[in-house]
Amino acid sequence: MDTIIRNGLVANSEGTVKCDILISEGRIKALGPDLTSDGAEVIDAGGRLVLPGGVDVHTHFDLQAGSHRAADDFHTGTIAAACGGTTTIVDHMAFGPKGCSLRHQEEVYHGLADRKAVIDYGFHGVLQHVDDKVLQELEEMTRDGIPSFKAYMTYDFRLSDSEILRAMEAVKKTGGVLTVHAENHEKIEHLRKTFIEENRSEAIYHAMSRPNLTESEAVGRLIGLSEMAGWPNLYLVHISAKESLEEVRRARKNGARNIFVETCTQYLTLTEDKYDLPDGEALKYIMSPPLRKQSDVDALWKGIADGDVQVVGTDHCPFFFEEKLMFGLSDFTKCPNGGPGVEERMRILFSEGVMKKRISMKRFIEVTSLNPAKVMGLYPEKGNLMPGADADIFIIDPEKSGTFTSESIHGAAGYTLYEGMEYMGEVELVMQRGRVIVKDGIFLGSEGDGRYLKRRTTG
Repeated sequence: MDTIIRNGLVANSEGTVKCDILISEGRIKALGPDLTSDGAEVIDAGGRLVLPGGVDVHTHFDLQAGSHRAADDFHTGTIAAACGGTTTIVDHMAFGPKGCSLRHQEEVYHGLADRKAVIDYGFHGVLQHVDDKVLQELEEMTRDGIPSFKAYMTYDFRLSDSEILRAMEAVKKTGGVLTVHAENHEKIEHLRKTFIEENRSEAIYHAMSRPNLTESEAVGRLIGLSEMAGWPNLYLVHISAKESLEEVRRARKNGARNIFVETCTQYLTLTEDKYDLPDGEALKYIMSPPLRKQSDVDALWKGIADGDVQVVGTDHCPFFFEEKLMFGLSDFTKCPNGGPGVEERMRILFSEGVMKKRISMKRFIEVTSLNPAKVMGLYPEKGNLMPGADADIFIIDPEKSGTFTSESIHGAAGYTLYEGMEYMGEVELVMQRGRVIVKDGIFLGSEGDGRYLKRRTTG
């Protein structure tokens, strides 16, 4: 049966207009005034905003990090995403056993996500080392629908500059995307060791051990490697420091190409004063990169408005608070690293961005839906409201306010980093491929309804 959404203010990449949306067989068939279809179900949007479902291309569901496992699996995590207006995710696979093949984690992650996810999903490959076999697998996986791969410049399975360069050359050849966690490992480890030796183990020293320069230096180094490789698609994940944006701006001015910048909701709203919270609450905010200063927050918002930042993701990777307390209270270096955010992203960006006039509605759609879909090979099925696209839609009431609380969040961790934060713009309805899966905050979908997405290269 067809569905018609009537009386909505439909916003897409072209602008905002009052019109109807006709949905047939899970896809958008037409946009226009007074659309009809015999026997169609009618949803009255009542003058509210009708937007493309969010595309979050930076999550970590069911992640195993050493002895710690993320609180959300692909079932609870995608329910949280759906309830916040996100209808598609691309998840970063965790590291596998030392020396494992590139395809090893692909098999693991299908076992974790298939028949569990409630919204559509894909995976990024993860590079733990680089050799001829890995690069051959990279080409094969790209052809098979996984065209993006994650490299780390820190942590146990970090890649050397020469390995990153080889990966960039391979990605350039295939037309895929190399996503990189950019931090200077050696400087960070030196500071962490120094602070612990000096008995400075509180949460604030997590931020102090990863100063802005550790990120921006790594960003600058990556840009240099990218130039050597002929400017492959380079996607800088969770950029948090104003100096990193300055590196990118300078490089683009000098002719750099195919550099995509992602920041995350937490770096647009929270600052390092959270690390001074009492009773272990500060540990909830231990993530890498860390929260920074208000000047960095302001620079990132300006970067979104000016087009220097292409995507806002979440880096959703929550651990139970009790686990953070158990391991991190006496030593910040032992605290599980990450926090929740997949449910809050769309409302925060709408409220803090559009409603406070930091960014336009067009930019909101671009950074939350359109650009991530385009960069990661999901467009035109995902990321926009237009004929032929999947009917992934959410309706938001800009006049309705709300407050984030631990009780209002659907994720398994049981807390939100935005406790007590008020927002304008409530998600009223969410559709995945034409089916209503969330209404008035209540999840109506079913486990396993999400489809695995084979993605394409973008050149």
